[in-house]
Amino acid sequence: MIIAKEFPNKEFATKAELFEALRTNKKTLIAQKKLITKQGDAIKQILPTANADKKANKALTIEDKNVNKINAQLVINTTGLMDSHGDVHIAGIWNKTIKENRGMLLLQEHEMTFDKIISDKVTPKAQTFDWHELGFDYKGQTEALVFDAEIEKNRNTFMFNQYVKGYVKEHSVGMRYVKMDLAINSESEEDKSEKIVWDKYINTVANKEEAENQGYFWAIQEAKAIEGSAVVKGSNHATPTINIEAAKSTSEKNEPSPDTQKKLFYQSLFKN
Repeated sequence: MIIAKEFPNKEFATKAELFEALRTNKKTLIAQKKLITKQGDAIKQILPTANADKKANKALTIEDKNVNKINAQLVINTTGLMDSHGDVHIAGIWNKTIKENRGMLLLQEHEMTFDKIISDKVTPKAQTFDWHELGFDYKGQTEALVFDAEIEKNRNTFMFNQYVKGYVKEHSVGMRYVKMDLAINSESEEDKSEKIVWDKYINTVANKEEAENQGYFWAIQEAKAIEGSAVVKGSNHATPTINIEAAKSTSEKNEPSPDTQKKLFYQSLFKN
């Protein structure tokens, strides 16, 4: 028997029967998915690939106790990976929301409360990586939603320390779906339009074998990002911390480089 997450109280004898239920209820299922603010799902976590423990988690342990502010580069989401919801985010999914929504937050585990805000100084961007750059054995590339965040210790001391010690290895995006479609691997004439979607995107799915075993996925072409969160385990595991470094103080930022200082020194001699 087959049990699908879209129909938790029903069992299907064959994939063909499941595909028929998906096709018949497609509009309703899409409407339901668009109404939900999607967040991480730690219970139905995707199992990582063999080298997933080699994630590009370049967080540095900062021993200087006087460091009260850090700059973090964080992967909040990656495209081309079927997650635990059966969703595959398509490259370009974040283009519109990055332009329109500059007020994104970095949260602790999707909790939209004052004490769970890690940073409100976030610059989102879409950046392309080879999968191996993020520490995964998948072939090809992914377009990641990346947060460049300034994190202050006094805003959320606990999470500040988690980042400094290199403990935050996964993230998750809180979002609303805007454009999506159903992809089904079926040769039935009734599934013709869903098969077109499947053929269009299946070769861009990094964990293609998992998608083929399931026989279908939801292709998400556009989403509105609301926040990004640090999580223990997310529905998309390929979301590491890329880099952590101590933020420069205002005086350091304004101090001229050694070459510039030397130039200014000689200029002052000639003036005198």
